[in-house]
Amino acid sequence: MDNESIRMDCNRGCVCTTDLTTGEEHFTYREGCCKLRDHNYLAGIPDQSFKDIFEVRFKNTRKGFYRNASGQNVKLGDMVIVEATTGCDLGIVTLEGPLVGRQLKCKGVDPSVVELKKIYRKAKQNDIEKWQEAIAREQDTMIQARRIAAEMGLEMKIGDVEFQGDGSKAIFYYIADGRVDFRQLIKVFAEEFRIRIEMKQIGARQEAGLIGGLGVCGRELCCARYITNFKSISTAAARVQDLSLNPQKLAGQCGKLKCCLNYEVAVYQDAQSRIPRVAEPLEFEDGFAYLRKTDILKEVMYFSYDKHSDADLYALDAADVREIIKMNRNGVKPESLKSDPEPSVPEFVTAVGDDSISRFDAPRKKGKRRKKGGRK
Repeated sequence: MDNESIRMDCNRGCVCTTDLTTGEEHFTYREGCCKLRDHNYLAGIPDQSFKDIFEVRFKNTRKGFYRNASGQNVKLGDMVIVEATTGCDLGIVTLEGPLVGRQLKCKGVDPSVVELKKIYRKAKQNDIEKWQEAIAREQDTMIQARRIAAEMGLEMKIGDVEFQGDGSKAIFYYIADGRVDFRQLIKVFAEEFRIRIEMKQIGARQEAGLIGGLGVCGRELCCARYITNFKSISTAAARVQDLSLNPQKLAGQCGKLKCCLNYEVAVYQDAQSRIPRVAEPLEFEDGFAYLRKTDILKEVMYFSYDKHSDADLYALDAADVREIIKMNRNGVKPESLKSDPEPSVPEFVTAVGDDSISRFDAPRKKGKRRKKGGRK
């Protein structure tokens, strides 16, 4: 380890190990660095239906399915030269076996109908060196591209640049609120960088997935970890969950509404379907009871005899509230809200029980306080 230098390329999911004595570089696939990776829970199952089809991954979230036409024994983690629209590209095999068939079906790709691109061969050392030379140009190219776009007055932001494995083509990912006429920009890029240019527009959430980061929950961003299809999110999802409509709290790092707002909407909608709508106060023999708050997940509603105070609240189960509403419509008034027992709801219990978190602290010794002005 003392004679080796390790560098991780998390954008492509590989680790570069450089031998300091000879200067040779070796690249290996690292599954933990790979964004949007698929866990192969069907690994080891003897299914030969998709033995020649592999998932090949490139920079960030770009990946595709390729058919092995090389005749070589390709396996998980191999760096391979694959067919591209123009020239060839270099990628890493990230999925093999029966799960490839599941992924093809999920994406609506039928290999018997759609002609998949080919895997030409395994990458050689000179291919990897050319690939690394192209990668080294990406950062400088992105900075120059941003400067050129700003000088031309285009309302767009270039978020990332990805070079093809042979260095003959580059994909420029950009963000724009409206339509951008970049025909002149492509000509300037072609003259400046001497490569083929492809412009690909992405959204703010896709940019966050490309860059990555940590959310307010302390975990990796969902868009960078596993989300591939971005569904529309509206403030209605926050209203269903009784969340505060504060833009600073509801927005993620991309400036849009957080993707996690949609995670529990179905649970809240299901619970709300069993909660009656209270348009008028409930009538009891000792007065009117007004709805003050509702616990949606517990399906418990809290009422008070004072319309403008939460000092004395009485809890009622949602099913009981529905029965009381029917009784009021029939002209029947229950005796009193105060006589109803507290509804029993399941409470959360921690894995360590109900012990105090200070149970591991050393007990303090109680000593007598010395009076002021007393004897020593």
